[in-house]
Amino acid sequence: MSKKDVLIAKIMKQCEADGEPVTREEAEEMAEMELKANTGAIAKAEAVKTRKPRKSPEKDPEKVEIIKKLCDFLLTNGEEDATIVNEQREISFRGYSIQLIKHRVKKEDK
Repeated sequence: MSKKDVLIAKIMKQCEADGEPVTREEAEEMAEMELKANTGAIAKAEAVKTRKPRKSPEKDPEKVEIIKKLCDFLLTNGEEDATIVNEQREISFRGYSIQLIKHRVKKEDK
């Protein structure tokens, strides 16, 4: 038995249980529509899988240096638990955190 035949039998049985029996031809139409819908969804899902992976942004050496200097400063000034959470973004100590944000340059109005 093919996948389509199994689906037709399932549709006929389900419609009969619902109190609305259908003919084999009607069940075939429904099965074809369902199979087409499923193949469309599968194709879409496969297209999503084949997307190129995102490039991770390049490390900004200036941000890395600033975070390292801030952490070193905290460590030398009594904050023994100062740790770098993200080498380009965040330092954590004593229940606090410091985040470094680089702002974009605004474009001039034309």
